[in-house]
Amino acid sequence: MTITNKQSGTNVHEIADGIYRINTPIVIEGAGGFSFNQYLIVDDEPLLFHTGPRKLFPLVREAVGTVLAVESLRYIAFSHVEADECGSLNEWLAISPQSVPLCGAVAAMVSVNDLADRAPRALADGELLTLGMHSVRWFDTPHLPHAWDCGFLTEELTSTLLCGDLFTQKGADLPPITESDILGPSEAFRHEMDYFSHTKNARAMLERLASTNPSTLACMHGSAWHGDGAKLLRALADELSA
Repeated sequence: MTITNKQSGTNVHEIADGIYRINTPIVIEGAGGFSFNQYLIVDDEPLLFHTGPRKLFPLVREAVGTVLAVESLRYIAFSHVEADECGSLNEWLAISPQSVPLCGAVAAMVSVNDLADRAPRALADGELLTLGMHSVRWFDTPHLPHAWDCGFLTEELTSTLLCGDLFTQKGADLPPITESDILGPSEAFRHEMDYFSHTKNARAMLERLASTNPSTLACMHGSAWHGDGAKLLRALADELSA
C-alpha cells in the first residue's frame, strides 16, 4: 500500500492485475470511522469507477496521478447518481479532456445527460466494453441496494466485481483487501442505518451477479475482498430475504 497524502491518509493499493483501490479514511462526527474507495483500471483506455465526493477531489486526483497521468483517463464510471459515486464528475471531465461519463442507460436518461458537462457513454444491460486487455460488462440492478439507476460493472480479465454499496463496512483503518468475513460487518452496518431499498427482485439480481463467479469484490466502503464471490453474493441474498 502506498500513502499518497500523509495528512489525509489517502492511499493506493493494487487489488487485482491492473486494478487499483484508492482509499481515503475519514471520521464522521458522532459515527466514527468510515472510508471512501474509488477503483482505477489501468489499460489503453483507463477507467475510474466512482469519483468520491466533490470535496475529496484533490486527494483522489493526487492518488490517481501516482499511477497514471490523469489526463489519460477515458471513462469516469459510476454505479448510480449520488455524491460519493459521482460528486466530482465534472471536475474529472475538466482535467481529462478525452474522458466521458460511463453509466447505465437509466442514469444517462434521468440525470447524467443534464448534469454532466459532456454527454455520457450509456451502457445497456449486459453490454461489454473493451478497455484494452481488460473488459467491463454492465449489469442493471435497479434499487439494489438503492436508486432506480443503479448498476454494477464486472471486469472479466480479473473476475472483479465493482460492487459499489453492496458490502459497506464501517471503519477507517481496514486492510486494503481481505479474505476475512465482510458480510457480518456490512450487515451490522445495514441494520444500524438501512440503506437498502428491499426490492422484491434482489435475489434474482444477486444470483445474476453471482453467475459471473467473481473472485474479487471491489467494495466502495471498507476493504476489498478476495474469495468465492458467488457464495458471498448468495449469502447476502439470504440475509436480505430473512
